[in-house]
Amino acid sequence: MKAVIPAAGQGTRLFPHTHTKPKAMVRLAGQPILGHILESLAETDISEVIVIVGTSMQTQILEYALDAYGEVFEFTFVEQASAEGLGHSIYQAREAIDGEPILITLGDMLFENGHARFLEIHRQDDAHDGSIGVKRVVEPSHYGVVEVDGDDVVNLVEKPDDPPSDLAISGVYVVERTDALMDALGHLIENDLRGAGGEFQLTDALQRIIDDGVTLRTFEVDEWYDCGRPETLLEANRVLLSRDSQTSDETCDNSVIIPPVDFGRGVTVTGSIVGPNVSIDDGTHVETSIVTDSIIGEAASIEQINLTESIVGDFAEVCGQPTNLNLGDNSSINL
Repeated sequence: MKAVIPAAGQGTRLFPHTHTKPKAMVRLAGQPILGHILESLAETDISEVIVIVGTSMQTQILEYALDAYGEVFEFTFVEQASAEGLGHSIYQAREAIDGEPILITLGDMLFENGHARFLEIHRQDDAHDGSIGVKRVVEPSHYGVVEVDGDDVVNLVEKPDDPPSDLAISGVYVVERTDALMDALGHLIENDLRGAGGEFQLTDALQRIIDDGVTLRTFEVDEWYDCGRPETLLEANRVLLSRDSQTSDETCDNSVIIPPVDFGRGVTVTGSIVGPNVSIDDGTHVETSIVTDSIIGEAASIEQINLTESIVGDFAEVCGQPTNLNLGDNSSINL
């Protein structure tokens, strides 16, 4: 089985941070979103990973994946030249998939229970050709939704006005019959059969293969974190830090560190209070400040400020009075 990670999205909801890096390379809890996904996949028996990248800033993804996980996985990088939906993205990887079973996991989704658990549940059932991770939600019209009959998925629809159920698709799929899936995606694209949002939807292709006799089931996802939005990125940061945080007293001078936190290499903290739930990347300096529930990028400078529930990009400078910020890379602000 191969893993497929669609990571070509522009990440407009994370502007200004995604002006200078792909969404999958936005950091939280010590590493990029992509790193957390690959870390989870490393706990499975999957050895081949296909990453679908966009046309801009793809070098950041390639270099990170190969440097950090090149000894763990065999990588194939596939370019999606135009952003035309998740179905279109998956179809670009058809040659790399080459008819083998796949686990699709979205490049901006993190999960409370990992991919090893998802595969374990999928493999307990030999009667179905694939599995879809779902979670019951209050507002299913905001998601792709599945309708089930017993153990079988019978209907899938993307962001419906009148949802047939409250089972939202959580962004992880296991498909054994990839030949059928690629045929369905090809049919949609060749006949310009666009779905919700004017895009080629994976849900529409999955519905086609169900109609053709492919059987899919669901498995429950305990919690998911859509890291494509600032508020859920910060929530995921809190959860991940609560599992595994680390710091070094050698980086701190006359300061109080309140776990959980994660400090990168060369971080200096002087006369400050940092934590809880703070992730600080390499080379950042914090002085005479209070920082809580925040993500601070690489080589940033934080001085005389009270930051909470904030995201500060790489090489940014923040000094002044307490405030709430969502500051992009290479920015400088005086308050």
